[in-house]
Amino acid sequence: MKRTYSQLNDEERRKLELWRQAKISPDVMAERLGRHRSTIFRELKRNHFRDEAMPKVAGYYWMVAKMKAAIRRAKERKLIRHADLQGQVIDRIKAGWTPEQIAGRMRFEGAKPRVCQETICRFVYSKEGMQHDLWWYLPEHRRKRRPRRARKRQAPNFRPENSILFRPDDVAHRRQFGHWEADLVLFRQKFGPNNLTSLVERVSRFTVLLPNADRRTRPIMAKLVAVLGSLPFKARRSITFDRGSEFIDWPHLQAGAGVQT
Repeated sequence: MKRTYSQLNDEERRKLELWRQAKISPDVMAERLGRHRSTIFRELKRNHFRDEAMPKVAGYYWMVAKMKAAIRRAKERKLIRHADLQGQVIDRIKAGWTPEQIAGRMRFEGAKPRVCQETICRFVYSKEGMQHDLWWYLPEHRRKRRPRRARKRQAPNFRPENSILFRPDDVAHRRQFGHWEADLVLFRQKFGPNNLTSLVERVSRFTVLLPNADRRTRPIMAKLVAVLGSLPFKARRSITFDRGSEFIDWPHLQAGAGVQT
């Protein structure tokens, strides 16, 4: 039974190489693979290896066929074939749009031609995309793309209600003393893992800098407990962290110094 068309896979190409060496006809190959005869003829013709310097080794080889097919796919990518579409994608990425937003807007507008999120991501990390440094405009600023299987959403280190967006107006507009912000100040790699925790009171802008030997959360939190725990309650009402992993042990600070996070 004939099946719907799909690209030949490695196993099929290996069989074609062996059958070609055995001088089996393309019609028989097509029947054995359950492929249309034109698919086999096209595969053998397009991916035939030929080198004038080595005439005796001319023929069909599955690894050569695989490489040739990959090169053709790279040249025939939609964002390479459609220059206007490529320009739209580049402009929107540089304007701060994510691949998901770009693809979603094109789908919403019914644009033709249009591309999906995965196609845009592949283009960003392709040779052409790297020439424009498109990776820099993405939220994570990753020069190399993560493997798709590794891209699993991680559980948040902080509860959503701990976000500064949900702080009372007195905190947001700096009308009440005793609310702090904490951040980690990193140095260049040549200076090693040493860093500083910056602690800033939002109203007075009073700043405390605490040196750290590394980014381990427990020692960092222990120093914050020591500093904030010595203050009167009105001077240590709450603290807001950035969302780095070095502050993941924030419950320790809550329990040790009675500071709301």
